[in-house]
Amino acid sequence: MTGTSRRALLAGGLVAPLIPHVARAAAEPQPTTQLRLWPGDAPGLGAPALADHVVDRTAPGGRRDRAYDSIRTPRLDIFPADRPNGAAVLITPGGGYARVVIDKEGYELAAWLQARGITAFVLFYRLPAQGWDDPANTPLADAQRAIRLIRARAAEWRIDPARVATIGFSAGGHLCADGCTRFDRRTYAPIDAADSLSARPMLAAPIYPVISMDPAIAHAGSRTNLIGSSPDSTMAADHSPDRQVRADTPPCFLVHAEDDATVSVENSLRFRAALKAASVPVEMHLFERGGHGFGLRGAAQLPAAAWPELWHRWAAGHGLFGPPPR
Repeated sequence: MTGTSRRALLAGGLVAPLIPHVARAAAEPQPTTQLRLWPGDAPGLGAPALADHVVDRTAPGGRRDRAYDSIRTPRLDIFPADRPNGAAVLITPGGGYARVVIDKEGYELAAWLQARGITAFVLFYRLPAQGWDDPANTPLADAQRAIRLIRARAAEWRIDPARVATIGFSAGGHLCADGCTRFDRRTYAPIDAADSLSARPMLAAPIYPVISMDPAIAHAGSRTNLIGSSPDSTMAADHSPDRQVRADTPPCFLVHAEDDATVSVENSLRFRAALKAASVPVEMHLFERGGHGFGLRGAAQLPAAAWPELWHRWAAGHGLFGPPPR
């Protein structure tokens, strides 16, 4: 790479791949570009020794299954559509706010979207319990910044900046729901022109999401990692998206399995009820079987495998891919 090209790369915020290359299979989905969210360190770094770290959980002979269990450098991994239809989707994988999975709730969906003309962005967001200032709002700050950067640089990926949607899984589903109910909450000081843009997604799809911080139904690990073991009632309400729904919350698409033993289906039911009460358009699909964390691969051979196509039809009806059909 020439010196000029290297300087241009750094100025644009692009980074070299941070995920180990060991034993990568050529057929596995891979991003073409990575984009750091913040110039230098992300705001509020309280642990100078913090480093990005990936754990490989792939079973022998199984499909790739990796996760970040430590994130210092939040970023977007980008899957540009070969034939873009102008739509973009920000993906927030799950991991209980203790990790962010890479493959099964990130890259696999990104490749599925990419093949359908949608430019996909997988967000590797900071984990709140790793020493950041204002930890409970740290993931939301990354999600807001990500949407603003996508809109600011939309021309590069042939995206319509108005047509940016979000999909999130489990704790990433909480972040997805948080981002569509508190999209205008100030979580960081603006740093450049991108931060003048809206962080409100056009559409949102929390999939088997953590929603409520009510101990009766909350996912205990996500709740503790996000707001601590003994939050006051105000903090618990602030970080429960079902209690933050407003009339300008974007339309939502919800998916959950009734037999989810990790995150109670009551989370999605409460969120749907709040959306309906605020007259926000919502479509919900409950499946008898599927458990938790099925993403795309885990629902194979089950009716729940239909959820991506159901989402695609719903999103088309709301104009994500252009004017909706009459």
